[in-house]
Amino acid sequence: MSGALLEIENLSVDYRLAGGSIVHAVRDVSLSVAPGETVAVVGESGSGKTTTAHAVVGLLPAASRIAGGHVRYAGEDLLGLSARRSRALRGREIGLVPQDPSTSLNPVKRIGDQVAEVLIVHGLAGRREAREKAVAALADAGLPDPEVRAMQYPHELSGGMRQRVLIAIAVVAEPRLIVADEPTSALDVTVQRRILDHIAELSEASGSGVLLITHDLGVAAERAQRVVVMSGGRAVEEGAARDVLSDPRHDYTRRLIAAAPSLRVRPARVTEPEPAEPAGPGGPVEAARDDHVVVEGLVKRFRAPRAAGGGEITAVDGVGFAIPRGRTFALVGESGSGKTTTARMVLRLADPTAGRIVLGGEDVTAARGRRLRALRRRMQVVYQNPYVSLNPRLTVGGIITDPLEAFGVGTRRERRARAAELLDAVALPAGAFDRRPAELSGGQRQRVAIARALALEPELIVCDEPVSALDVSVQAQILDLLRTLQDELGLTYLFISHDLAVVSLVAHRVGVMRRGRLVESGPAGRVLDDPRDPYTQELLAAIPGRPRN
Repeated sequence: MSGALLEIENLSVDYRLAGGSIVHAVRDVSLSVAPGETVAVVGESGSGKTTTAHAVVGLLPAASRIAGGHVRYAGEDLLGLSARRSRALRGREIGLVPQDPSTSLNPVKRIGDQVAEVLIVHGLAGRREAREKAVAALADAGLPDPEVRAMQYPHELSGGMRQRVLIAIAVVAEPRLIVADEPTSALDVTVQRRILDHIAELSEASGSGVLLITHDLGVAAERAQRVVVMSGGRAVEEGAARDVLSDPRHDYTRRLIAAAPSLRVRPARVTEPEPAEPAGPGGPVEAARDDHVVVEGLVKRFRAPRAAGGGEITAVDGVGFAIPRGRTFALVGESGSGKTTTARMVLRLADPTAGRIVLGGEDVTAARGRRLRALRRRMQVVYQNPYVSLNPRLTVGGIITDPLEAFGVGTRRERRARAAELLDAVALPAGAFDRRPAELSGGQRQRVAIARALALEPELIVCDEPVSALDVSVQAQILDLLRTLQDELGLTYLFISHDLAVVSLVAHRVGVMRRGRLVESGPAGRVLDDPRDPYTQELLAAIPGRPRN
């Protein structure tokens, strides 16, 4: 390990739970990162990889205890630092890209000020220069219109945009070591490639080392020189990335690789015949007899913030598509492309500026009052982040029965029985009924969210990035569950995703959105194997670790 920028030697970390029991989160982990080197730490949720990263940056929670080992940065022991010295290193010498943008940004400070703060606090720039460098950092991180975004607040940005802000904050001071904890899991593949390119360029130009925490083995395969595989708090395999991922020795590594969508040579998907082309990708759609959902000429405009000069922003511009009954239509595109806004309009959580949405022959856009409430019962949603989409105060049983109570369905006993049926349907044990979300893993929470969505026996389920916050093995389980439920219940899915590798496993039809417009649409087999639009081709080429045929 001599000459390494970061040295972790026999690190062990324990957590003390509320009842006094001890959890051994990390046990005897050793790894090193040399200047200019990228080392990826991969593993499932709960494997200890994030705890290892937090030990490096001094952000372990109060309930934790370093049970043994050393963490050295440039020869300096990080575990024995004073709070003042730790703050001086963090941000300036060691940059952190945290995982969750929804909790890592100050909601009452403008984006540009939060990026500039790093430079000001460490005395690297005056206020005016810091603001200019903040805008440049946002541009480098892939944010469109960085001058406008710098004047906005976190709630005005999409999840992917907020993640890019976190990356700008981490790299604006050009630190020598970058600890990136799932830095691109919320980003589409083109922006992901740009971000990882930016981190790689910074590493190459300045000799910065990168400790990359990721569940995406495609990213690890493409970006890291070395890979450390963690399971149950231990490092079970380590070596050159090409060796570990092409010839894994440990059974756990083999299972991870088998579950990674982007590493499959030819992902299985259902083929559909090419329908008659509409007037254009976003033009009028002629509903076929079996089309369950029809979207025609959908438009959504928002007022731009005063700080950005006012006026209007067109988020969705003339989008049209149809979803046959019992099929999956995947809407893909980069963050800010308008796909989630389109989904919100389909659910009537947002009113369209223009256009029409039809569900089972009934015009959703014209519905009001009781009729709209009745329609909403027929449509449900599974959100992106299982950690924030469930009420932490309710038990799992209470979460699943909540929509039944809201619509006055059944007696209390019948609702409990329905919840028990749904727990079985999503492969959760009956004992989960009385547990709370905090006691469940991310994959288990997403299963609860799916059970809640199924409670009212809906016809349409909108899945808004349902697996992007999950590691690959849990992703595979959730995708298998969604396919099984569709086959058994005849569900229609509108599947929102930035991950084309995931889409290839679930979609019958695919629509590609860019800057509010639908640039390409058709059967999954045709769009993903023989894309016609240059942007779709760019998305497919950017899938990390994708085998090239």
